[in-house]
Amino acid sequence: MDREVIKKVILEQNTIKKDKLIERTLFKNIKQQEKTPFIIIISGIRRCGKSTLLSELKTNDAYYVNFDDERFFDFAINDFQTLYELLIELFGKKEIFLFDEIQNIHGWERFVRRLHDYKLKVYVTGSNALMLSRELGTHLTGRNLSFALYPFSFAEFLKFKQQQIQNKLDMLTTDSIANLKRLFNEYCEKGGFPEFLLTQKEDYLKSIYENILYRDIIARYKLKEEKPLKEIIYYIAGNIGKEVSFNKLRELTQLTSATTIREYFEYFENSYLAFLISRYDPSLRKQIYYNKKVYLIDSALAKIIGFRIGEDKGRILENIVFLQLKRMNKEVYFHKQQNECDFLIRKGISIIQAIQVVAVLDQNTKNREIDGLIESMKMYKLNEGLILTEDQKEVIKIKNKTIIVKPIWQWLLETEES
Repeated sequence: MDREVIKKVILEQNTIKKDKLIERTLFKNIKQQEKTPFIIIISGIRRCGKSTLLSELKTNDAYYVNFDDERFFDFAINDFQTLYELLIELFGKKEIFLFDEIQNIHGWERFVRRLHDYKLKVYVTGSNALMLSRELGTHLTGRNLSFALYPFSFAEFLKFKQQQIQNKLDMLTTDSIANLKRLFNEYCEKGGFPEFLLTQKEDYLKSIYENILYRDIIARYKLKEEKPLKEIIYYIAGNIGKEVSFNKLRELTQLTSATTIREYFEYFENSYLAFLISRYDPSLRKQIYYNKKVYLIDSALAKIIGFRIGEDKGRILENIVFLQLKRMNKEVYFHKQQNECDFLIRKGISIIQAIQVVAVLDQNTKNREIDGLIESMKMYKLNEGLILTEDQKEVIKIKNKTIIVKPIWQWLLETEES
C-alpha cells in the first residue's frame, strides 16, 4: 500500500476531535488492565460503540488506527512496518496502540505479537468473535484478555438520556419510579445502538443489518445464496425467546442439510447478531440434540427485521434480560422438563440461579411461571428463585422456597452496579 496514503489516513484519524462520550460500564473493567502485560481484545456487533470505547482509552501516550476505513482496502501484513514507522515519525514514540476493526487485515496477530514482545500495550477491537479467537489461539495464547461489548444497557441508556438516579433504588420517590418506567419503555422500543438513539433513523439500523449480512457473513464465509440466510434471520426476529428446530428451518428454507442451518447460526453468533442457548442437561450429548432458544442483539433491530413489539412484549423483555446476562458473562441455559424456566445460570458444575421473565404475573400466567421456577429450584437444589416482570414487586413463599418478584428495570440497574 502506498506510504503517503497510509500517512494521510492516520493523520486524519488522530486529529479527529472527541465527541462527548457516554462512559460504558465495561470501560472500568478494561481500564483495570492498563498496567498488565496482556493484549486487550474487545469484540462486539458493528456500531455498538467499540470505536468510542477506544476513544475513551486514548491518551497522549496512545496511537489510534481504524482499519475499517475504506482507504485501507489494500493494506496487507507487510504494510504494518510502514505503519509503525509512520506513527513514530508523525507522533513520536508512544507506548500504547489502539487498533480498531483489526480483523480486516489478514495476519494482524503477527504484528500485534511483535508489539507485545516489545513490551508495548495493545488494544484491538473486532466485529467477529470467531475470526479474533482463531487468530488469537494461533499466536497470542496466554497473552490476551477478551471482553465483549454490546449495545447500551439500560443504565448506559439512562446516561445517554442524561438521567441520573439521585437515591438508592429502594429509596426512590414515586415521581422517580414513574420516570424510570417511562424511560424503560422507551429503551424496550428503541434499543441500545448509540447512533440510532441520536438520529432515530430506521435506515441506520437497516444499514447495520445489511452490513452484517453482506460483509460479516455472506462475503466473509463466501456464501452463494442470501435468500435462506434472510429467511432464517426473519424467522429468528419473529421467534425471540422461543425454541427453534434446525430440521424445521431446513424445511422452511429448503436447504438440504440441518448442518447448514447450524453453521448459519454460528455465523450469526460470531457476528453478534443472534444467539442460541441450550436446554440444560448434565449430559452434553443430550444438550447438543435438544432444540435451542434464540435471542437477538437489540430490540429495535428486531423490530426492523420483522418482530412486532405489540404482539408480545414479554418476549422483548426476555430478550433484554438475556442480553444483560451476556453482559455479566453468565453461562446461560434454559430448563424444560414437565414445566419450563426461562434462564438457568451455571457456575462451574452447578446451577446457581433460576430466572423467569413475564410481562405481567396475573391469573393467566402465575401458576405456569411459578410451577416452572419451583420445578427448576427443586431439581437444582435452589432455595431462592427470581421472577422478573414489567412492573410488579413481591415476595412469594412456597413451603421452604422463596420467590422474589421484581421489576426488570430495577434488576437491570442492580446488576449494573454489582
